Amino acid sequence: MLPSSHVAPIIPPSGSLQSPEMLADAFSQFIHASAQLEESYRDLQQEVAHLGSELAERNAALTESLAENDRIRVALQQILDSMPCGVLVLDLDECIVMINPEGRRLLQIGDARVHNLRELSAATSIDFEFLAATEQQMDHEICISSNENKHWLAIGNCRLQCDPGGKESQEHGASLQSVWILRDITSSKLAEADRESGRMSMALAETSMILAHEIRNPLASMELFAGLIAEDPSQTSLWVSNLRAGIRQLSGTVNNVLNIQSGGTPHLSPLTLCESLQRGVAFVQPIAEQAGVLLSFLGGDDWLKILGNENMIRQIVLNLVCNAIRHTPSSGAVCVSLHAERQNQFTVAVVEITDTGCGIPEHQIDHIFDVGFSVNGDTPGLGLAVCRRLMTQHGGTISVSSRVDCGTTFRLEFPTL
Repeated sequence: MLPSSHVAPIIPPSGSLQSPEMLADAFSQFIHASAQLEESYRDLQQEVAHLGSELAERNAALTESLAENDRIRVALQQILDSMPCGVLVLDLDECIVMINPEGRRLLQIGDARVHNLRELSAATSIDFEFLAATEQQMDHEICISSNENKHWLAIGNCRLQCDPGGKESQEHGASLQSVWILRDITSSKLAEADRESGRMSMALAETSMILAHEIRNPLASMELFAGLIAEDPSQTSLWVSNLRAGIRQLSGTVNNVLNIQSGGTPHLSPLTLCESLQRGVAFVQPIAEQAGVLLSFLGGDDWLKILGNENMIRQIVLNLVCNAIRHTPSSGAVCVSLHAERQNQFTVAVVEITDTGCGIPEHQIDHIFDVGFSVNGDTPGLGLAVCRRLMTQHGGTISVSSRVDCGTTFRLEFPTL
């Protein structure tokens, strides 16, 4: 055993002298990391608190928005329920989303449950499927008959702009396709019928006044000539000629009134214009003789054919010649002529009625073809208006040129065949 003074000292392992420093450094790093974690935790708590506050605000706003939507929905429903017209709403599958009370009343379906247009058509006898298929934008007027009376509905629909495959449709379900509006137009229909009846009554009254005015004088003359025939049989031929003139004036007046009141399409057929004019002039000849006016016809270009109506041609000649005779003094002259003209590579038949009368003042020229206008105010103003209408129906035109105290010429142009 060695002496104690020779006991060798205990030497620590290599590097063990640095362990306290390393532990201190590690502990310092741990303290620093803990501080960072604690700071991060505080930041996280603050962020969570901020997000919680923001979420609460948004939840409150959403709750308020939902409440506002409910109020708006209730208000809109009240508006629809109180509207004076019927409202029908369809979705993309043409299923009925809503019918307001006025719509149910107008359609007379009460509380019946109808889910689509087919069921609604069966319940009302109105073909709503056909109305939905048509692209016509105007209202459809439908008459509904019941045991008590009839009433009329105006039904119109408006398609809403929507995208069936869009994101909004996918998120919110089925979208609305169309809104239908139903209006009760029974009162307006009845008022229209009353107005039409009133117009017919007024037209009949005006026609009666015109006939009374125009027929009175010829009838008085015819009565006078009939008396002269009875008193002096030797002059029968003269008085009979005057009677014929009066009868033809009456015939022309009645035809004028009928032409003004009617709006039908006349029957036109090919005819030789020269022959029709000759017959028309012969028809009005007794009236010219009675007035002491020389009436002549110059029928050149007798080959001209037009698409026309014999009676209408005679009426035109009668009106224009009688008008010329009325404004031409005794011993004056009226001439009816016919010739052809070339206009824009087409042949036109031109008829001219020329008189030696008093002429028409320039300021009245633009009004002489108006219904009811009379140069002297002594006629109802139908003859020239009828002539313009008859010429239009023939596809032709009528014009006038006149000089005061020199005479007047009416020019008729007919398209030829």
